[in-house]
Amino acid sequence: MSKRIGDFDRSIVEGPIRSAVWKLAWPTMLQNMIGGFQGVVDHIMVGHYVGYVGNAAIGVSWQIFLVVIVFISSLFTGMGVLVARFAGANDRDKVNRTVYQAFLTCLMIVLFIMAPIGYLASPTLLHLVNTTPEVQAEALPYLRTMFVFSFGMLMFFMLGGALRSAGDARTPLRLGITLTLLNITLSVILIRGLGPIPAFGTTGAAIGTVVAGATVSLYAFTKLFDGSWVVQFHRRMNWRPDYTIIKQLFRFGLPTGLQGVAMNLGGVFLLGFVGSLAMSAQAQAAYVVSYSQLFSFITWTSVGIMGATVAVSGQNLGAGNTERATRAVNVAASFGLLLAIIIGSLFIFIPTLLLRGFGIVEPVLLELSIELLRYLAVSGLFVTVALAFTGGLQGTGDTKSPLYISIVSQVIIPLGLCFTIQTLGTLDPPDIWLAIVLGHLSRAVLSVIVFKREKWRDIKVDLGDTSTSPS
Repeated sequence: MSKRIGDFDRSIVEGPIRSAVWKLAWPTMLQNMIGGFQGVVDHIMVGHYVGYVGNAAIGVSWQIFLVVIVFISSLFTGMGVLVARFAGANDRDKVNRTVYQAFLTCLMIVLFIMAPIGYLASPTLLHLVNTTPEVQAEALPYLRTMFVFSFGMLMFFMLGGALRSAGDARTPLRLGITLTLLNITLSVILIRGLGPIPAFGTTGAAIGTVVAGATVSLYAFTKLFDGSWVVQFHRRMNWRPDYTIIKQLFRFGLPTGLQGVAMNLGGVFLLGFVGSLAMSAQAQAAYVVSYSQLFSFITWTSVGIMGATVAVSGQNLGAGNTERATRAVNVAASFGLLLAIIIGSLFIFIPTLLLRGFGIVEPVLLELSIELLRYLAVSGLFVTVALAFTGGLQGTGDTKSPLYISIVSQVIIPLGLCFTIQTLGTLDPPDIWLAIVLGHLSRAVLSVIVFKREKWRDIKVDLGDTSTSPS
């Protein structure tokens, strides 16, 4: 029997496991890579028209912005846990109720907390990461634009996560391609200027990002009402807050939010160590381009693998297929390792070619960037395994263990190593690069060990019996 429009894809819980994982993984990986390409374009444009100071400004701003954005996005992780579980159980009403309450909660947080506080706190946050006055001048308007006008982008992330958790990874891919093309077009126009439109430089990249996100999200919101998606809203829904659902969103999502904050604070402080080095502007630019941009080709694919693992493991647990959920994680990790080996090989064999695309030709900057890429080629193997097993933990409802693992592996180990070396002697770039690798190694090892303990088998999800729409 053919699948009707809007039905859940039951092959995720009934068909071949490798096909189920790949069906969700490849669109998500492709979307992440295409979406990440817009950041690459921004860096290339800014690098050519503003200089490496502009690259450093974008990288520093994103590192700060991610601390906040990841915390808010934790609601979407909680939403994904619930949606996957209910989709596996074929409970459409609970899927739709969960997504709407996540949307409502996110809207309130952005409008009344993130936008006003982020705008006012931006100068202080930039000062914390030891940015030079030149970098701060470029970064401040960029960061403020992102804080105040980012709701459209957040809604795009929310809907993508909801659809993937419900088994549809192709619709987010189509939306992501549209978003990227629109963002790139706007960035090209706004960064360099065109006709009567002035050149906004670094700030133009931020404007392009928020306008593209708002445009695509407005279209996606209208699609929720036409009944063609696996997630649907309708006019008979109860539009009021449902605190039972919101409580569950925070129950599963809050540990992920704290995990994201811990990891990104670790990144901010690590960037502070980079800023303390001699020739700090060059070191920060190398960090931004090699780690935040080129290494993202590995993290984008790995996050895609993680998203697929969240959905497949969560749906199979919801359907009562616990052994199948375990196999899905192992399959996902093998996919991720293969891709990490391919991308890491490019870091080793053609680093100069990759870096020149970002306008990096200055000798010291080029040397630092190539050196970091060699470390990251190894680190990528650990990252992809860690994220695959993190997805397995999160998808089955264990969102606390990844929090503890991240605190140890992404904060205590790398920052502790940098602090110790700086206290006892001189901190050099290779010391920081090694700290990154050791952090990723420990995260992979701990994630595998915790998942194999299988304590997630006993995690229960319940929204109660209340209905949000009349019969």
